[in-house]
Amino acid sequence: MSTRHYTPVDALLIQGDRALRTLFGRPSQTERPNPAVGLGEGDLGSDQRRHVARLMRINHTGEVCAQALYQGQALTARLPETRHRLERSAQEENDHLVWCETRLRELDDRKSLLNPLWYAGAFGLGAAAGIAGDKWSLGFVVETERQVEHHLDDHLEQIPLQDEKSRAILEQMRADEIHHAQIARAAGGAELPTPVRRVMRWGSRLMTGSVYWV
Repeated sequence: MSTRHYTPVDALLIQGDRALRTLFGRPSQTERPNPAVGLGEGDLGSDQRRHVARLMRINHTGEVCAQALYQGQALTARLPETRHRLERSAQEENDHLVWCETRLRELDDRKSLLNPLWYAGAFGLGAAAGIAGDKWSLGFVVETERQVEHHLDDHLEQIPLQDEKSRAILEQMRADEIHHAQIARAAGGAELPTPVRRVMRWGSRLMTGSVYWV
């Protein structure tokens, strides 16, 4: 069986299509069902519902950033094995993206207006990590997923117990993020320098703070 080799222009066009699907369309998912399917809608007060919706908006934007990071890293990865791992993880993150968007619609809320901005920034970071080398790119995945895990823990503490739909989605997302970090670490991901980890945390706080409102 022959394998098609893409030119740099082909790769850019493919990435452009993925970006449009991530931001405005329906990205390609895996075979997994939405973990919230079949669960009842919890009895939430208006303030609780608004707060949960904004938390899910943050999670949706976080998945937009995850897509951008993985796509940027896959574009500049040096080894085919690394590229394959990143692309598979990106596809699983697409599940999270669709699940969060579905939950937002159920809560009568919208996606963040800042998503294109955050996508562009995350894509640039991912591409830069890939250029730095596969071990640093994979280390970037490890640290990103570690921070996302802590972020999801915080949201699970804030979401009311009766909101089983949102909790089921976030719990599955958390399990996936831990798995992605383990894969990247086992593949040779290097521990990032402390200043880089601090900058990543600062960027995460900026994203969550702005997207909660916009």
